[in-house]
Amino acid sequence: MRTIIFRFTAPYLTALMVLFSIFVLLRGHNDPGGGFIGGLIAASALAIYGIACGVGPVRRALHFHPMTISGAGLFAAVCAGIFSLFAGSGFMTGLWVFPTVFGTELALSTPLIFDIGVYLVVVGGISSIALALEERESD
Repeated sequence: MRTIIFRFTAPYLTALMVLFSIFVLLRGHNDPGGGFIGGLIAASALAIYGIACGVGPVRRALHFHPMTISGAGLFAAVCAGIFSLFAGSGFMTGLWVFPTVFGTELALSTPLIFDIGVYLVVVGGISSIALALEERESD
């Protein structure tokens, strides 16, 4: 199903879906959302782009191998837990810092780092599976 309309609209739809997935990721623990749901939305966007344009453009858009993205996410999620050990708390205890950036107080936390890690694991894992299936289908 690679019609002209689908190939034309897929990059715009992919960009909107990735932007929405980042919005859902950053909502995190305060509202419904977080890393897992955001990662599923982003992986779905990449799958749509792959169906419309092929595997090559998706791999070029990712810049890294999907399993490398997944590994970086796993590393970030583990680091979120280790930060609390260095602070003298239990593993995976939430820590917050409130730096001031351009006159605005910004709340940064280890749960956010964990959510970003989960996001990257899901995007890398699901994209790897989807790209492998698409490559197999095109053979």
